Amino acid sequence: MKQTGIAVAAITIDFGNTLVRVDRPSLRDVVEVTGDAVVMAGIVPDRAAFLRAWTEERERQFREEVPHLREVDIDQRAVRVIARLRGMPAPPEEVPWDDAAAAARVGPDEVEAVVEAYSAAFVERMAPVADATDTLQRLSARGFALAILSNWPLALTIDRFAEAQGWLPCLRSIVVSQRVGTIKPHPAIFRAAAESLGMGGRKGAAFLHVGDDWAADVVGAHRAGWRTAHLRGRQDDTPLPTSEPGDDLLTDASVVPDLVIDELAELDALVELAELATSSGPGA
Repeated sequence: MKQTGIAVAAITIDFGNTLVRVDRPSLRDVVEVTGDAVVMAGIVPDRAAFLRAWTEERERQFREEVPHLREVDIDQRAVRVIARLRGMPAPPEEVPWDDAAAAARVGPDEVEAVVEAYSAAFVERMAPVADATDTLQRLSARGFALAILSNWPLALTIDRFAEAQGWLPCLRSIVVSQRVGTIKPHPAIFRAAAESLGMGGRKGAAFLHVGDDWAADVVGAHRAGWRTAHLRGRQDDTPLPTSEPGDDLLTDASVVPDLVIDELAELDALVELAELATSSGPGA
C-alpha cells in the first residue's frame, strides 16, 4: 500500500535495533571483549564465569526494571557480577539483591574499569545499519531537527558511538533514558527530547519518532501526541527488551503508526519539512 507522506519539523530516532543492529552474536562479542579486559586487569580470574554471570544479571535487571519503566544500571550489574565471582551467591529469581553487601566486595575503580571496557568494546565492535549515516545526513541537510531518543543504560556509549560515526553534526541532541531517569514509553522521555531540541512548546504533531519497538517507540510516541514510524523486522535474535504490534506496556494501547518502514532510508521520501510559526508558546 502506498503511504502518504507527513510534514514534521523534528525527527527522533531510536538507537538499538534502529540505528544500530544489536543481535545476540554482536552483543556477545562485546561482552567477550569486556571479559578479556577485566581478566587482564586482574578484576576477575575466570572469563567464562564472567560472561555467564553478566548475561544472567542482565536478564535479571530487565525483569526487575523494565515493567516499572526504569532503565537498568550498568554499574549495578558490574557490582553484582564481580561480587558473584568473589563468592557472594546470587539470590533466587524472586529475591532482590543485597546491593549494599555486594558493593562492599567491589572497589569503585573496578566498577569504572568494567563499565569503561564495556562501553569501549561496544563503540569499537558494533556497526551502524547500512543506511543510518546516509539517512541522518540527508534529513539533516533538508532542515529537520534530528535527535537520537533511546532507552539505553549507558548514555556515554551512545555519545561516543555517534561521535565515532560522524553523526554529531547531523544531531541537535542525544536523549537517553539513563540521563532522563525513565524509559520509553513513559511520556517524560519524549518531553525531555522536545525540550532538548528547543521545541518544548510545540505541538506533538511537529515530531516524528522512529523506532523498532512497538510498545516503547510506537505506543509511547503516540501517547505523547507525536507522529510515529514503525521500523519493522528488527526484533529477531536480540537480547534487548522487545515488543511487537499487540504487545504493550500500557493498557488500551491499540494504535496505528503514521508510517511503516522496513529500512531507515525510506524516511527521506515520506517526510516533508513542516513550516512552524515563529512563536514557541503553548499555542504554537
